[in-house]
Order: sequence, then structure tokens, then C-alpha cells
Amino acid sequence: MEKPTPNYLAREADENGRIDYPPAEHAVWHDLIVRQQANLPGRACQEYLDGLAKLQLPHDRIPQLPDIDAVLQAATGWRTAAVPALISFGRFFGLLADKAFPVATFIRRREDFDYIQEPDIFHEIAGHCPLLTHPAFAAFNETYGRLGLAADKEERVFLARLYWFTIEFGLVGSMPENRRIYGGGILSSPSETEYALSGRPEYRAFDIGDVLRTPYRIDRIQPIYYVIDNIDQLFTVAESDIMGHVRRAMRQGLFAPHPSLLDKQAV
Repeated sequence: MEKPTPNYLAREADENGRIDYPPAEHAVWHDLIVRQQANLPGRACQEYLDGLAKLQLPHDRIPQLPDIDAVLQAATGWRTAAVPALISFGRFFGLLADKAFPVATFIRRREDFDYIQEPDIFHEIAGHCPLLTHPAFAAFNETYGRLGLAADKEERVFLARLYWFTIEFGLVGSMPENRRIYGGGILSSPSETEYALSGRPEYRAFDIGDVLRTPYRIDRIQPIYYVIDNIDQLFTVAESDIMGHVRRAMRQGLFAPHPSLLDKQAV
């Protein structure tokens, strides 16, 4: 997260916070959201679907951040913050602590349609913002930001795994027939939305100590998902001694990476 990628450049907003995207980029948004929303029934958790209904995301154009802010502010007091493609960890944590969710103002190219390593506007808006209307999800993000600001470099590496296996790639529902997706990294990836509940990955009950010790990679479909019982469990996690768990995990060390991750270093 330290250096901007040369592959994508964020677009600048005008004095009213609005961005003039070209028609080709609106077309990418349209195709992404139409395909993705067809995948959501029976896969996305109800809290996400409720938030999506509140946002009323357009299909014909990329939404403007002030319009998203109006909904988030009314629901949980959050807002968005336009950022470049990648930002420093310090700025990321600081924004979350201030109840501002970073949104990179570019959209993926068609060759990155199914999955993109850089967090684009579709990932942030369609993947995360619906659940930012939910108090537990919002509170977890704020707590995570405050902890990250106070953490040292090594602690932040362990904290990143907590974010990865919850906000980005989390599942909810302990029984397989009731299992749904809440992680934005899944919900903004059409292919991973289909894969996540297919029975092919490994599903583990959420345990914060285990989560903090589980290596992952950002460049492929996840082989392991952690499953919380319900969205309100994020309140419980946020109120727990997260940094105590981080220090314990640092002493214990990481689990062995999943075999599918071994051809390149996992984090």
C-alpha cells in the first residue's frame, strides 16, 4: 500500500466533489454491477442487501461520492474519502479512525474484470459501502483504524490479516445452508462470489487468534475463509482485546501457508 501503481491513476474531482468519467468507464461499471447483482441472491448476506437497497446504486453510470456520503452519513455517520490508487498504511488507518472510507476514484479495465489487486471504485462502493450502513460493520472499521494508528510496523502486518479475513474476505453463517458473504473483496469479484460458497474452499470458524496467524495472498482466489456467526459478532470483536491477541499471535508465529500459496511468498 506504500506506492501508487502505474497501472491505474485516480481521477480528480471538481470543486463539488464530482468526477467526469468517460463513457467507456461508465460502461465498465454497468457491466460489472449488472453481472454482480445477478450473483447476489442466495450468496450475499441480508445486511449487505439491505445496505445496497439504501444506496440505490445506478447501473448506467459510476456513482458520485457525495451521493454515497448522503446515505452513509444518515445511517452511521460515515462518509467516503477520495484517494489515489494506493495509499500509505498511516493514511488508511487515519481515515478509518475518522469514519471516512477510502475510495480510489478509478475503475478497472476489462482485462481485470473478474479480479483486481488494486482497490478500484467498484470494489470500494459496491463491495464495502453497502455494509457501512450497518452499525456493527461501521464500528469494526472505526476500531480497526484507531488500533492501526497506534500499532507499530510489525503489529500492523498482523492486523492486516484480521482485516483481510473479515472486511475483505469474510463469510457469515455457521451452518452451510445459511452461509453468506459479507467481505467486500468477494462481493466485488464476480468469479469469487460464485466460488466462495461452492464448497471447494476450506471454511473455518472465526477465531481471532487463528485469523491473525493465517497467511494469505492478494493475487489469487482465497483457499480459506473464516466464518462469523452473524454480523453483530463484529461488535464483539471490536470490543475485545485485539492488540492482546496480536501480541500473542506474534509470539506464536504464523501457521504454515495453505499448499496453494507456496509458489510465492504469502503474507
